[in-house]
Amino acid sequence: MTVDQAGPDMATSQEGEPDALDSLGRWTLRPGVSVTVLPHGVHLRGWITSVTLEGGAGLPVLWGRLAEALAGDGGAELAQAAVAGSPLRAALVTVIGQLHDHDLLVERPAREKGDAAGENGDAAGQWLGAVADRPAEAAAALIRNRVQILAARPDAPLARAAARALDRAGVRAATAEAADLPDGQVLLVAAGPGEPSPFAAEQDAEGRAVVVGLRTGVGFVTPVGSVGQARADADGLADRLRRREALGGAEHPGLPALLASSAAQRLVCAVAGLRDPSAEAGDARLIPGLPAALVAERGPLRGEYRTWVGPVLVDADRIRPRADVRTLTEALARIPVLTDRLAGVLDEPDPGALPQLPAALVRSSVAGEILVSGSARADLARLEAVCRAAELLLGKGESGLEGEGGPVVGAGAVHARGRALRRAGAVQQQGARSGDTAGPFGGAAPVPWSPEPGRHPQALHWWSVLVRRLGVDADVAVSRLDASGGGAVFHAEVQVQVQVQGRTATGGVLGTAVEASADDAVAFAALSAVVEVQAAADAPHARHLVTPSGAVASLARPEATAPWEDAGWTTAWLAESAAREPELQEALTALTGWFPQPWEPPADADADVRALWSALRQCGFSVLSARPGHRTHPTLTEGSR
Repeated sequence: MTVDQAGPDMATSQEGEPDALDSLGRWTLRPGVSVTVLPHGVHLRGWITSVTLEGGAGLPVLWGRLAEALAGDGGAELAQAAVAGSPLRAALVTVIGQLHDHDLLVERPAREKGDAAGENGDAAGQWLGAVADRPAEAAAALIRNRVQILAARPDAPLARAAARALDRAGVRAATAEAADLPDGQVLLVAAGPGEPSPFAAEQDAEGRAVVVGLRTGVGFVTPVGSVGQARADADGLADRLRRREALGGAEHPGLPALLASSAAQRLVCAVAGLRDPSAEAGDARLIPGLPAALVAERGPLRGEYRTWVGPVLVDADRIRPRADVRTLTEALARIPVLTDRLAGVLDEPDPGALPQLPAALVRSSVAGEILVSGSARADLARLEAVCRAAELLLGKGESGLEGEGGPVVGAGAVHARGRALRRAGAVQQQGARSGDTAGPFGGAAPVPWSPEPGRHPQALHWWSVLVRRLGVDADVAVSRLDASGGGAVFHAEVQVQVQVQGRTATGGVLGTAVEASADDAVAFAALSAVVEVQAAADAPHARHLVTPSGAVASLARPEATAPWEDAGWTTAWLAESAAREPELQEALTALTGWFPQPWEPPADADADVRALWSALRQCGFSVLSARPGHRTHPTLTEGSR
């Protein structure tokens, strides 16, 4: 920032009132702050922040005087020299304000009461001064607390490394044997005066606890929580990492030290009231509000924080409901959490060598089978792949339906409800077409549709891609289903045309869609057909094919479209579809007489099913039940193979 234009009003609101220069005596530069003097300014670097102050040639001199005051008398002399209302005082107050804004100043310790930070060890005292808002209080908290180190083998390298790390931080620690802990895991529990004894940490006592675990070539540090939560997280992490263990080879000598010191740091930060180290990493991949586990590997040696959605929730802050995903950006940020190669519950959808034009395809694995998903864009295809993969796995816990008639998954309630109602609407259309529709609903009325001028550009585009670019001889049948409330639902079905003894006949269904307008239904049905044709050519061994629907529009709708983005652009098209989504869902509810309800795994469901369901909910995804009495129409989400 520039400080050479600071005016008198920046120094104080009323002449004679105390300002930042008058109170400078309470503050000093944080330990470890580096200063680089520039020709016309100064650059300061702290623990996780930095600032560059620029001005005239006199700014380095001004900084020199301020630095002397911070290191010495606290600015009493400087405050007398800088007259209230003068440009000099305004510049000084501006610089001091920037130091506060960038957290480069810390309160001076109360020396007359003893330097608590110093009593806690020189190294720890310097570290607390660099990172804590109130270093003396943080140091006092560390002095009051004691830590118990529990392990099946107290003399193991992991336990000894944790003891050394805590000792360096000035924390009292004692090691004891805990026969019920798995080999390779160490439990660290801290307790202060009046809190439950850490010596009884085998029980699910209150307190601050963390578990560090090490297996062949890979290890972890759980988030800080109660003893019960930490042990549950450790069991979950160990189970998911078991399949990632390195085979053979010598253990890296630095891996136990890396893990143990990280566990000690997390516990020390929790005791001292500091931010968790995962928050200091500045990793945009970590989801705010969700815990992070440290996972370390030996080849090459590295440790990385990863958002952790464990299957067992004990602590109150872990049990509380998570906000639904509301935008495509939020949904895409949570896909790497669900598909993390080390701690995730699903396989990562990847384009690989699959074509991205005219439609984008991605590939993943579900229970050893290949799943291919396609859409207008790769990000939309990835989201559809994750939702369908979760449905297939969750469905195995419900009457052996393997996802076909099981739950419906969506990124948030609106997306999930849109997917579920479209499936139910397809079943309703089938009944109307066969004459089985009963009750107050109207029958299916054919709607003529042909690719002529005036149709929606996206419907014309995907129809042209199918019949011209891919050379498919196809026809489309559009029908309208009217609900009792007056809303309309359109169903489109793209059919292959074949020649049989000189006549044209229907050879099969390539794509279907249920949408709010005839053009939208044709556009999504034609896009689904394009995905089907591409997948048949480029992924013939795929067991599951996922085709798109307009349900995703509610997530993908942009906040604003550019002036040049007309209806032919995907973003503008999705925005139009999203605007019609509430009316469509209302009409589908009236048409089917059914409102999707939340789904939970049955009591006898596999542990993997419950873990996946829990992970989805923690990430803001919704799981809804399929319509009772109906099996899911497979052509909406799974192409015919």
